Amino acid sequence: MEQDLASLAAAVAELKGSVAATNGTFSETFYFLTIPLMVLIHAGFLAYEMGASRSKNALASGIKNILAFALIVPFFYFIGWWIYWAFPTGLSLSEGAMGISGLAYANDVALPWSQYMGPNLDDRASGVFWGAFVLFAATTASILSGGVIERIKLTGFVVLAIVLGSFVWILAAAWGWHADGWLVTKFGYHDFGAAGVVHMIAGFFSLGVLINLGPRIGKFNADGSANNIPGHSMPMTLIGLMLIIAGFWGFLMGCVIVPGEAWSWGTEIEATIYGTPMTISGMTFNTLMGFSGGIVGAWMITRDPFWMMSGALGGIISCAAGLDLWYPPMAFAIGFIGAVAMPFVASFIEKRGIDDAVGAFAVHGFLGMWGLLAVGIAAQGYPALFGEDVIETSFMGQLVGVAVMGALGFVPGYVISWLLKVTGQLRVPKEAELLGLDAVKVPASAYPEAIHPSVSPAE
Repeated sequence: MEQDLASLAAAVAELKGSVAATNGTFSETFYFLTIPLMVLIHAGFLAYEMGASRSKNALASGIKNILAFALIVPFFYFIGWWIYWAFPTGLSLSEGAMGISGLAYANDVALPWSQYMGPNLDDRASGVFWGAFVLFAATTASILSGGVIERIKLTGFVVLAIVLGSFVWILAAAWGWHADGWLVTKFGYHDFGAAGVVHMIAGFFSLGVLINLGPRIGKFNADGSANNIPGHSMPMTLIGLMLIIAGFWGFLMGCVIVPGEAWSWGTEIEATIYGTPMTISGMTFNTLMGFSGGIVGAWMITRDPFWMMSGALGGIISCAAGLDLWYPPMAFAIGFIGAVAMPFVASFIEKRGIDDAVGAFAVHGFLGMWGLLAVGIAAQGYPALFGEDVIETSFMGQLVGVAVMGALGFVPGYVISWLLKVTGQLRVPKEAELLGLDAVKVPASAYPEAIHPSVSPAE
């Protein structure tokens, strides 16, 4: 009898080990797949920005986006990932209640020479988690990239992109997208789909940069009225926006913690990054409803193809903070309201002399803010963290989050772009802007059969 029990126990242990290994492989694959899906976001931004540029600037717009992506990766490896684990409780580097933050923890798991920052047969999590976060970081830089097309210096843009993608946004994520984050533990801040920590941060950072960068030549008349400067290919822009939306599914997959011993909070279903339960099924309902509400709202107000597709993206961003909480008709309504407001916000800042070429602030900054406030208005009282007797979501908590994200995005964007401006590294010379950045900065042209090739050396 004892021998039979021992054999049964051994069989059960072997089965548990097999199940754990299978689950670990599935989870690793799940997060790995978020990465190529999120690369679609950058393919989309590439087409979107090149199409929104005039033909004389098309390649320059694309090149700066690709270079920013390439440079953010190593900077995020060497410092960005460490910031995420070091600063959740604030700037004190102290350990949080969950024990997964602070100086000692960050040094152990996120320094470049850590055992978790390279091939490790006992670690199936770190590389794919890091990779997903790198793509979030690159997304913030792409958001900035669109608003500043056709007049920013490549050097200045790359500096701004690295600061935003490897320092600013990840500090916001440590505070509001981490179970030990002080915004979460003290105020019940909730931001499932990164409406604040990605979109609002990038949108407000962009606004700070745009103030110092100034408008494109010819955008405004002497009386302050604005001229429309259309891009050279609306179809390319629309395809780019649809690719961004396709990639957004990978972005949202990266916001989910899947079940499994090494991956979750011990729950048997999917969880948010805060450990609270959610389902991918519910997220799917709400994402598609927000997407649809955004298209309908923007089309009803503008009848403009560009704003219609921006409304699709804006509808998802409007719902992003609460995609785990909404009832689907509510997601449609929130996306609709956000998309209706979006073109008015774009017009508002344009009337103040700010040239946001693709509406980056309206789509990402404003609608990220609206998404956070929507949770405070319509989803109060949900547990903000995993466990019992935890703080709950509230309007005040979301309002504090809005204030922090707005300041954390805008102030660095404004200050660093001002420093670049006074050192002559922010904006291209007037002559280069008039001739076209492809002719001056790129040894190629987007349409060589129609445009004279560059005779100037690349800088």
